[in-house]
Amino acid sequence: MRALLVVNPAATTTSARTRDVLIHALASEMKLEAITTEYRGHGRDLARRAAESEDIDLVVALGGDGTVNEVVNGLLHSGPDPDRLPRLAVVPGGSTNVFARALGLPNDAVEATGAILDALSEQSERTVGLGFASGTPGTADEATPGRWFTFCAGLGFDASVIGRVEQQRERGKRSTHALYVRQVMRQFLDDPHRRHGMISLERPGADPVTDLVLSIICNTSPWTYLGNRPMYASPKASFDTGLDLLGLSKLSTPAVARYATQLLTSSPERGPHGKHAVTLHDVDEFTLNSKVPLPFQMDGDHLGLRTSVTFTGVRRALRVIV
Repeated sequence: MRALLVVNPAATTTSARTRDVLIHALASEMKLEAITTEYRGHGRDLARRAAESEDIDLVVALGGDGTVNEVVNGLLHSGPDPDRLPRLAVVPGGSTNVFARALGLPNDAVEATGAILDALSEQSERTVGLGFASGTPGTADEATPGRWFTFCAGLGFDASVIGRVEQQRERGKRSTHALYVRQVMRQFLDDPHRRHGMISLERPGADPVTDLVLSIICNTSPWTYLGNRPMYASPKASFDTGLDLLGLSKLSTPAVARYATQLLTSSPERGPHGKHAVTLHDVDEFTLNSKVPLPFQMDGDHLGLRTSVTFTGVRRALRVIV
């Protein structure tokens, strides 16, 4: 087996020594080329070349969810073709690792490497569905390149929080769950749209839903983790179905307290609910429009401002080692 290992040297939970051990373990079982990423988007470029080479059987991403997202977008640069494209394996090295954990992999890089090697020897894999987001035709964002996401996307409040976190990380702060909580509170206090939402939801065959403050799109469940606690924005979301959505039309102080409590106590059976909550399950396509440019994120990566994004759920997009 020929494999490419894409290594993010800035992965927050793996040291250089640990990465060396993992590389040796993988190289003992396959013909492995390990390349360290050097710039933002490098993982995408490496995975694209692997997909186009036709002699790479497996691409392994060693890093956090951002690294995984880059690798997936490289593999799917020309579109999904699970029978032809290299398979994907993920060694979690970030602070949260939602995609790897949603697949059932251990959150420890060494244990996950062992699980991947076991799965390869047993030829254990699954074909997962992914989400695709693109600029909506006929809008100012029409020319925005489309991009794949593995577990979530968001327009509005949650993307604003992620943008704040990235600013703090650029100033040298470590990516911790406490940092995220602080930025949630600061965004709540500063958000000019939290009482009167700017987002409308449109989909074929249904009336528009207007004045949303927050919109979270899920391709799997849980949505994220706070430490070891899973948080279920859309409990029924799955790699085997279309996309799910949670929208909130009000973020007053009582509403935030209520929905934050519901998220912290959410379960695979029950997520946030109430008169200000809008939920969709297993939808193939919908569009979010905003009256003003709002922050947009995919897989925890802030992508700037958008006014209109069309989302598509693509079943059976990529083979993954599990």
